[in-house]
Amino acid sequence: MRGPHNILRLIRTGATLERTGAMGVVLDAMEAPAPLRVAARVLGWPFKWLGEKGDPALPPAVRAIQALGPAYIKFGQILSTRPDVVGDDLALELRVLQDKLPPFSIEEAKRQVAEEIGQPVSEVFSEFSPPVAAASIAQVHRARLADTGHDVAVKVLRPGIERAFRRDIDAFYFAANVIEALSPASRRLRPRDVIAHFEGVVLGELDLRLEAASASQFAANTTDDAGFDLPVVRWPYSGRRVMTMSWVEGVPLGDNAALDAAGHDRAALSERVLQLFLNHALRDGFFHADMHQGNLKVAPNGDIVAFDFGIMGHIDEYTRRVYAEILFGFIRRDYQRVAEVHFEAGYVPADRDVDEFARALRAVGEPIFGMDATRISMAKLLSYLFEVTERFGMETRTELILLQRTMVVVEGVARSLDPRMNIWNVAKPVVEAYIKQSIGPRAAASDLWKTALVMARFGPRLPGLVEAALIRQAQPEPERAPSPWLARLLWAVVGLCAGLGLGALWMLA
Repeated sequence: MRGPHNILRLIRTGATLERTGAMGVVLDAMEAPAPLRVAARVLGWPFKWLGEKGDPALPPAVRAIQALGPAYIKFGQILSTRPDVVGDDLALELRVLQDKLPPFSIEEAKRQVAEEIGQPVSEVFSEFSPPVAAASIAQVHRARLADTGHDVAVKVLRPGIERAFRRDIDAFYFAANVIEALSPASRRLRPRDVIAHFEGVVLGELDLRLEAASASQFAANTTDDAGFDLPVVRWPYSGRRVMTMSWVEGVPLGDNAALDAAGHDRAALSERVLQLFLNHALRDGFFHADMHQGNLKVAPNGDIVAFDFGIMGHIDEYTRRVYAEILFGFIRRDYQRVAEVHFEAGYVPADRDVDEFARALRAVGEPIFGMDATRISMAKLLSYLFEVTERFGMETRTELILLQRTMVVVEGVARSLDPRMNIWNVAKPVVEAYIKQSIGPRAAASDLWKTALVMARFGPRLPGLVEAALIRQAQPEPERAPSPWLARLLWAVVGLCAGLGLGALWMLA
């Protein structure tokens, strides 16, 4: 239930931050202003006794987030990729949330595996190791198939994880309702829609059959991507709470010392991880939406290997073109065109001034060109972008939440590999290639051809529709004179189908 009882959950969140000592650490890392610090202390200190203790052996921030549960851990994982927002030290501390959380027992894991695949673990696997990685939702075991001898990774959901996530999401809904009630201006950000989107993503992540399907589709899309690889799903040994994939050796992408020791070029890896993401998002419209360091490895041959396909993003062709035009406009510093695209797509209300919006975008874009990443404060940039969107009445686009979030995470991963990486320079060739393919004569011909194919499906029905319309028009109602408009419209559709088909064939030729 999304009722007032969730007040206690939110109070306990602040109390846990205070009790574990994380409140001051987080406020310092975020460089919070004095009024916010005072408010946080005043509201948190009286309820300190309600907070979770957490594991005293852990650093304060990790201790608090881990004690608060899986939804908060997801948020901590995102912050671990943003040293420019929370600082290098805190980002490094939070990285343990990616795949180094306390595991559950191997006996419980074996029980779940046996239930899902319908056979005892000892009959299916000749070896089944203790957990090698444990994250917020599941943990992974290394095993060996008894029949083939192949090494595999067996992913098993945490017991009770569904209930834990529903409890946190319930509290998030309550917080969104309170925010909208107390601050009407926040409604343009659609906080309840954002939580609903997050809920849908998380619930999908809790069914490993869907994750296996996503991995299979992702593999089909990226077969020809140089320097990128994925493990193979073992369908006979997978189910709702268990997923088995081929085992892949590699160095974690977040371990810079190990990458250097293995002789990998971190600057090249930094560029590749960003360009791979952009290719998947723009070219395929289907991308890995949880690309933090814990889900990426570097194979001995230098390939980047992705894991954990529970959160995948999808954007339609039209939205991809809009997104690419916006990126391309920023790269070319054509802020007028960027502003026009926002208006054409309906992202900004039509009653606002497009020229004024273009000037506001210039104030966002100009400071970052010609700078290396070490001089760019992403926190300040995002803060200014928020001010711009608020001033021009832009609403949150829920269909772009995953794309925007993943862009932030991937850029953080890339910068952790090479702090001097410039996102715009690296993105330029990918975006330019997509623009050439999706906007121009060839793209127009492709669109016409697709339209003709869709309309041609109605071809066999058109004669009957025309005949039925003519019969109806020949027997008009007494009070209304017959009208030839419907028949003319249907014949126009026939002509349009023929014209589109011939036009598309001519342009493709």
